Amino acid sequence: MAKLYVIGIGPGGRDDMTLRSLETIKKCDVVVGYTFYIDLISDLVIGKEVIKTGMKGEIERCNMAIDKVKEGFNTCIISTGDAGLYGMAGPILELSEGIEVEVVPGVTSAFSGASVLGAPIMHDFCTISLSDLLTPWEVIENRIDLASKADFVISIYNPRSKGRKEHIEKAVEIMLKYKSKDTPVGIVKHSGREGEDKIVTTLGNINYEFIDMMTIVIVGNRESYIKDGKIVTPRGYKI
Repeated sequence: MAKLYVIGIGPGGRDDMTLRSLETIKKCDVVVGYTFYIDLISDLVIGKEVIKTGMKGEIERCNMAIDKVKEGFNTCIISTGDAGLYGMAGPILELSEGIEVEVVPGVTSAFSGASVLGAPIMHDFCTISLSDLLTPWEVIENRIDLASKADFVISIYNPRSKGRKEHIEKAVEIMLKYKSKDTPVGIVKHSGREGEDKIVTTLGNINYEFIDMMTIVIVGNRESYIKDGKIVTPRGYKI
């Protein structure tokens, strides 16, 4: 019986793909994904049927993947990072009926970016996406406020696009109500793939022009500090 696999391919670089995700893609007849994500694994899809769609084609991709499984083909639909975090696992499980679905985890941007920055999420943290395409901005603002008040380390996804350049600045304004302007901030672009770059700075000195949709922003808590260009958030061990 054919099966649908929902695969997180990690940041995009081959070194950060799990063995399970690589082996699962190899055994699939059909690979479905956003065009940019398919391009990241182009050498793995040679000889397979490839279905690509552009931005905002998520539901279309899900339905096409489900249809292929019903036609008898082992099929995978891919997401960067982890498919269960802002990825395709949710909509696939909501839409699928009468087929077997397996979710294959991947390395999410928060963990990939954190490894570049040092150890910024050694303690309690949360992830917040600044994309308001599916979530009202008022809800996002409230989550930033509560997470900052609770002094979580905050990993910010989808921080700045051409259509919403001001969202990250508004997020920082909210965080500064509770966090010091000297709070360490790590900004990683193209984490785990070609062109990787980073900035280690503070909440009061962010270069917003460096930030785009290919960037993860990690904001420390009140215990976080910078050492030798790396961010460390202590867990509480007696050092």
